[in-house]
Amino acid sequence: MPGRNIYPLSGNGFVKKDLLGLKYLEKDEIDLILERAGFFKKVYREGRSFEPLLKGKVVANLFFEPSTRTRISFEKAAFNLEGRVINFDTGSSSIQKGETLLDTVRTVASIGADVLVIRHTLAGTAHLAAREVDIPVINAGDGCHEHPTQTLLDLFTLKEIKGTMAGLKVLLVGDILHSRVARSNLWGFVKMGLEVTVVGPFSLLPPGLEKMGVTIAKDLDEAIKSTEVLYVLRLQQERQQKGYIPSLKEYRHFFGIREDRLKILPSGAVIMHPGPVVPGVEIDSYVTRSGQSIIQEQVSNGVFVRMALFELLLDGGI
Repeated sequence: MPGRNIYPLSGNGFVKKDLLGLKYLEKDEIDLILERAGFFKKVYREGRSFEPLLKGKVVANLFFEPSTRTRISFEKAAFNLEGRVINFDTGSSSIQKGETLLDTVRTVASIGADVLVIRHTLAGTAHLAAREVDIPVINAGDGCHEHPTQTLLDLFTLKEIKGTMAGLKVLLVGDILHSRVARSNLWGFVKMGLEVTVVGPFSLLPPGLEKMGVTIAKDLDEAIKSTEVLYVLRLQQERQQKGYIPSLKEYRHFFGIREDRLKILPSGAVIMHPGPVVPGVEIDSYVTRSGQSIIQEQVSNGVFVRMALFELLLDGGI
């Protein structure tokens, strides 16, 4: 594609047809994606026009779950590169007549889509789709499994703001068990050398965290005092059965990021959240609007990361 030689690539990269999860990426591949995202953001900041890398290409967004940030970000990324976008509406599709997911995927590819972005309630959906079609598939979130583009934009934001990621102390707070963001973050953060600690109700902590090199904290207030990145996770009420927590009030008391907890957070620490934010439960609105919050930077950077993925996947693979 045009424009690839505008900004020299470091690292060798690895050819992959799809982006299915951070578990399946090597550090060099992550570095490559972040480098290309940095190039696109540099072009944007300098007020220059983007190369029309997706001109004549069609991006199909197949979202079987509600989405605001992720879907619109993929649309904007394609628009910036002069691609066209098809947004799949499950409510008016043949899914309502009994068509299977895989038949839908094959149909969209046969119609002429060049890349498929898929979000689904079931873990592993993106993997199934990738085996059915020859075009690139990007996982935009599959059940409780992974949300790789969220982690990539998180890493890009941390690198931009903190300068380096190796040794950075990150505290993930909340529902680790049901969060696909948490799973991708654990894979990605550890691979990039961050020091990861998690804290939450023990009923919402999956087994095997220590084997990944992750530390489990028992007290949120103590853990906050030494962190450099406070990453707050949304309580995944739609994915839970009853009984994981006694009540939302108790959850907020022990694990909510309130104004009083902001006061014990180190002044140089930053606050992140993947969205959507549920004010008054896992985090207060006051905290999200504080000077330490970089939540909106995460949202903005998602566009550049997804532009990088379109470029790499449609130019022979990552």
